[in-house]
Amino acid sequence: MSLSNAILRGVSGAYLLQSGYGKKDLPTEAAEGLKQFAATGVPQFKEWDADTFGKFVAWSEMGIGAALLTPFVNKRVAGLALGAFSAGLLTMYFKNPAMTQEDGIRPSEAGTGLSKDIFLAAIAGALVTSK
Repeated sequence: MSLSNAILRGVSGAYLLQSGYGKKDLPTEAAEGLKQFAATGVPQFKEWDADTFGKFVAWSEMGIGAALLTPFVNKRVAGLALGAFSAGLLTMYFKNPAMTQEDGIRPSEAGTGLSKDIFLAAIAGALVTSK
């Protein structure tokens, strides 16, 4: 594993692992809010039970984080998992008009927090395409 791949995997993996760990015991109300927001990008989530959705998000983040941090997991496999996850986040960003300015690309004040997830997509692209 190259130093650059280790840095990309380490930073994003630690971030996702911590983020997922912080969501593993979400109260139902918080999980419901997260689910409703996620449904702006992926409408099928509206049908999910809030607690099930909360656990799904938490374990997905922890699983992807762990895959990124585990050296024997192929970088392309870890990158594809990260790419799928970041694509879901960016779908919420682009499909929710409150997240962007009138041009539909630049973040609004409300969308700044979510727009940063473009970095996760860039890291995924770097892992998948690097030699």
